Amino acid sequence: MLEIRDLHCVRDERVLFEHLSFSIVSGELVQIEGRNGAGKTTLLRIIAGLGDADAGKVFWRDEAVQSAREEFHRELLFLGHNTGVKKELTAFENLAFYQSMHGVSDHKMLWDALAKVGLAGREDVLAGQLSAGQQRRVALARLWISNHKLWVLDEPLTAIDKQGVKVLEALFSEHARKGGMVLLTTHQDMFSDSDNLRKIRLGS
Repeated sequence: MLEIRDLHCVRDERVLFEHLSFSIVSGELVQIEGRNGAGKTTLLRIIAGLGDADAGKVFWRDEAVQSAREEFHRELLFLGHNTGVKKELTAFENLAFYQSMHGVSDHKMLWDALAKVGLAGREDVLAGQLSAGQQRRVALARLWISNHKLWVLDEPLTAIDKQGVKVLEALFSEHARKGGMVLLTTHQDMFSDSDNLRKIRLGS
């Protein structure tokens, strides 16, 4: 359903990747690997439409994303290094705002999502008063209230403890079992017992 076709990317006169092609279908977990500076974040941003490749295209449901951007973004959830959390809102209000953007209002779902990421009791604290790791957890809580088909996640496990990693791993696997797709970067070893995980390495 998602196809990366012959992508070529140069930054600061350095080739990050070229002739890069792969596809992801429903039910798959795909991890992008590579050393620091290999272009992992750049690749995910290109796929999400937040950056441009020097050549090649991204396709969604057999249609170039450039000509079907609105349809693609309706089915995409992207979490990058910037959490997108509004610091003047509480953790709960951040999720409520995100949920309202998709025409949904389910407060119980929000309380449950914040509990899942370990923020029970911190729901009414302004995000600006939370630690960087806790703000990251607010952003990750969106995954529990998301109905997007494709999750593109750049280092989602940053500042997450071992128990939190297990919870997220279970969530990613469940999303795939339900027909979703997860494309992520991470330095942690995940999904060791999953038959659905595929790894793609950038660089040498």
